[in-house]
Amino acid sequence: MGDILASGTVRKMRTSLEDPVQYTMLLGGHEIPLNQYLGRQLQLDYQGVINCVHCDRKTNKSFNQGYCYPCFRRLAQCDSCIISPEKCHYAAGTCREPQWGEEHCMIDHFVYLANTSGLKVGITRGSQVPTRWMDQGASQAQAIFRVSSRLHSGLVEVVFKNHVADKTHWQAMLKGPAQPRDLEEARCQLMEACAVDIEQLRQQQGLQAITVLEGEPQTCISYPVLEYPVKVKSVNLDKTPGVRGTLMGIKGQYLIFDTGVINMRKYGGYQLSLTLN
Repeated sequence: MGDILASGTVRKMRTSLEDPVQYTMLLGGHEIPLNQYLGRQLQLDYQGVINCVHCDRKTNKSFNQGYCYPCFRRLAQCDSCIISPEKCHYAAGTCREPQWGEEHCMIDHFVYLANTSGLKVGITRGSQVPTRWMDQGASQAQAIFRVSSRLHSGLVEVVFKNHVADKTHWQAMLKGPAQPRDLEEARCQLMEACAVDIEQLRQQQGLQAITVLEGEPQTCISYPVLEYPVKVKSVNLDKTPGVRGTLMGIKGQYLIFDTGVINMRKYGGYQLSLTLN
């Protein structure tokens, strides 16, 4: 019988940009620094209860990484435009929560290049730099545009998606660090390839709405991993309500055990217990 470190409702892991990234598991009211347990036997058990991460009501099924169905249908943060920001409909007057939109979408965002499982383009609010990059498992990241709203970030991203990926291949990301890339060189090449479309977009949306960033500092990120898996096997807590094994590493929002990997962000709102064996 092991020692229970904590139990309660889980949230996505908190990160701190150090060398390597420092991870904290948020479980109920407990904060568990995880890096110290690398190489140790841990057990993570699902207690069979899910509480909505927004309203805290019990739900039989989690939607959009932790919401009950009513919140999923009602909240602006669960709308399809969060996944596809170029579809923002705030200006049409149909935002689910206009005040939330003003606070989270109608503010400065960054378009960035990151090296996760390879080169990708992405967007984030300024307040989420560098958290967003760590959550994606990026080994390098660099801001390339500052824009005045989430909509503008999505419009710029669409232009770049014709030339570079906008998704991370999570299995490849978990098999090891990506090959280093010169992000400034990649930025210059992409800017040249997209010059006409970007200039057209700036003329349409306003020069002040989309600012090109040149030579921004690059953020390099290392992760606490003892050994990467050769084959990535994902643990599904809905089918297998527990995972036990040696913690071999942490990257992105994934715990890497010698018995499989688990995406902690996917299980927001789940009642879990963490045991040291």
